[in-house]
Amino acid sequence: MIGKICGTGSCVPVEVWDNQKLAGMVETSDEWIRERTGVDRRHIAGGEETTAYLASQAAINALENAGMKPEEVELIIAATISPDQIMPSTSCEIQKHIGAVNATCFDLNAACTGFLFALNTAQAYLGQGVYKTALIVGAETLSNLTNWQDRSTCILFGDGAGAAVLRAEDEGIFAQVTHSDGEKGGVLTCTSRNRIAYEKCAAAPETYMQMDGKEVFKFAVSKVPEAIDELLEKTQLDVQQIDYFLLHQANERIVRSVAKRLKQSMEKFPINMEEYGNTSSASIPILLDNLNRSGALKSGEKIILSGFGAGLSYGASLIEWKK
Repeated sequence: MIGKICGTGSCVPVEVWDNQKLAGMVETSDEWIRERTGVDRRHIAGGEETTAYLASQAAINALENAGMKPEEVELIIAATISPDQIMPSTSCEIQKHIGAVNATCFDLNAACTGFLFALNTAQAYLGQGVYKTALIVGAETLSNLTNWQDRSTCILFGDGAGAAVLRAEDEGIFAQVTHSDGEKGGVLTCTSRNRIAYEKCAAAPETYMQMDGKEVFKFAVSKVPEAIDELLEKTQLDVQQIDYFLLHQANERIVRSVAKRLKQSMEKFPINMEEYGNTSSASIPILLDNLNRSGALKSGEKIILSGFGAGLSYGASLIEWKK
């Protein structure tokens, strides 16, 4: 059994911060940000736009796209590093908001690789016949974890959610490779505010995302091509047989570097980070939804999803588009 993606959805906050706004907050410029990241705008959550709200709206949109009722969902996995609360889980909040009363729910934390790991986990359940339908969501309100006075990180991140609905089918294509490297975990961190609440304060620098940008860049441009090559070898496919590579939208220079290492045209590497920035676990499903709704994806096309993130974690998955 293979989990076929039969619907996608996304949701982003209404408010948009462009590079000019950030230039008024830290020492930077629109040109500087564009040149180094490829980001022009990012959506910033406000008011009732919580992680659970964005996730639920993305889920509703995905179910509508799939023509499926919430009651049909048997499994919900939510990937996030920015939940609204420790408990109940974001997945249970999604269940409550959309009315998926028959679903088993749990959250998964693999940072920017989160949606990819959630997809692989759901495929394992569907492949073993434990469930027949699954809803996977990547959702973040990274603005709550971003130090808006730190130029090295604040230019990168945004808020949003993306979702996909999977239905088990007898035939199809799916394969995955995943890896983690805890030894390098210190290059991308965020300390829990609960841990230091009595020692310092919630505004302590370490309670916001801290990143060694150079090391993360080196890791990504090395490990993402490695994971894709490993996946191609595992599936006995040639890189030319892949129609699209949907990479985590962290930095345009990373995507271009991966394309160069794989000796593939950038036309196979769609990019939307100029509009959303780095939305962590939401970036791949938002991109997938954009392509699905624009009609860019055709039945039978082979697509590789690949991500990297804190942990450090990375991986790649192969799907055949059949929606």
